[in-house]
Amino acid sequence: MKKGDFLWGLALLGWIVMLAVPSSREAFMQYTGAHPYIGGFVKFLILATMGDLLGIRLIRGDYFIPQGVVPKALNWGVIGMMATLMFTLFMGGASAAQKAGLLPFAGVGLAQAFFGSAVMNLTFGPMMMFFHRIVDLWIDSFYEKGKKATLGSLVDKIDWHSLVEFSWAKTCIFFWIPAHTIVFMLPAQYRVLVSAFLSIALGLLLAFAKKEKKSKA
Repeated sequence: MKKGDFLWGLALLGWIVMLAVPSSREAFMQYTGAHPYIGGFVKFLILATMGDLLGIRLIRGDYFIPQGVVPKALNWGVIGMMATLMFTLFMGGASAAQKAGLLPFAGVGLAQAFFGSAVMNLTFGPMMMFFHRIVDLWIDSFYEKGKKATLGSLVDKIDWHSLVEFSWAKTCIFFWIPAHTIVFMLPAQYRVLVSAFLSIALGLLLAFAKKEKKSKA
């Protein structure tokens, strides 16, 4: 085991211990419940960045701190704030649509969770992924000497095949819809946290996709 593996595992263990100990879990949940946007920001900033670093580990064979890791972590934090709002909007919207007869199985928790997850990941999900990709490219542009980034140049840099074929058509449908269906079945105070943990799994999926692309090149 390399030093980076130990440090990454130690960070994950710290989260697990904090959530396993009743006193620290209660304090954490009370604070994030009182300050949901701050809670969503911190959860995604740390856990999604851990997922990114794990993906780098799988691709390169060792951990590597890339340029711009701090602003990219802040980008994840902003996405965490988005998720905090969207979870409530889409779950509440699914319930309202069921009660209005626009969706079936009103009053069935599993159906509400599935509809909320499906609509969210087929509408907000692709836009969020585009936002994440374009901001990451914008951050990368700061480290490219002599190049001025414009919105058009950033759009040109996007690997649209990867974004559409893998991120939208595969992960949104086959990973995030079932994953968020399970998340939406949980008590509301745990949803953003569990979704942030799932971003670690997304880091693995993205790493496997990049490795497969390189092997075919």
